[in-house]
Amino acid sequence: APEEPAKVLDLMAALKPKASRQIEIEDFVDLSEIDPVFFEQPYYLVPDKDAAKAYRLLTQVMEDEGKVAVGRFVLRSKEALVAIRPVDGMLCLETMRYADEVLAPDREQIDAESEPSERELDMARQLVNTLAGEFDPEKYRDEYREEVLALIDRKAAGEEIVAPVAPEEPAKVLDLMAALEASLARTGAKRPKGDADDAAEAAPAPRKATKKAAKRAPTKSAAKKSPAKKSATAKRTRKSA
Repeated sequence: APEEPAKVLDLMAALKPKASRQIEIEDFVDLSEIDPVFFEQPYYLVPDKDAAKAYRLLTQVMEDEGKVAVGRFVLRSKEALVAIRPVDGMLCLETMRYADEVLAPDREQIDAESEPSERELDMARQLVNTLAGEFDPEKYRDEYREEVLALIDRKAAGEEIVAPVAPEEPAKVLDLMAALEASLARTGAKRPKGDADDAAEAAPAPRKATKKAAKRAPTKSAAKKSPAKKSATAKRTRKSA
């Protein structure tokens, strides 16, 4: 019947969440309990003029207790799951994925691989410790975006733009040890103890010269004695004549 699609649309419209500026908090949990895979997009929350005191009160209590609020609110006509956490005296809202939106990892291929050796573990630990440090967000930049903006500025200034030569793609590394050694070489770190010994054992030993080869190659002193002997023979021949 033609009326059926219209009824379905009316029912869907009735189920559509109503837009609201309120956030319904359901739970307070520890931030460490939320896997970062659930986070999507951050927003900063600011209070209304008559809610500044309540805003500061909630922020301070959450900081003191180390808790994160989990709740819901309507964003772009869709009910969103959110986490609210205190950040430098303000509240930061993170939209979250629902559990059924997060796929479980496929561990079949990982579990099928062989266990790493102690040498591989030592090299991996050294690489991690070499690159270990404090997180500084200013250190990481969108280099592609910066290059595009610089290209636009040069083009606007009337500069002739020449397409750069595309670099060759590195060969696919299949050897884990080779990958770790290459990473350590780029960081300038020393190889773990024992690698130098392994390299020495792998190097071929130099061959010893044979007697026959030594006989064919006269020494410098022997080369000097030969003309002297010839000169003495020529002298005795002239005397007897």
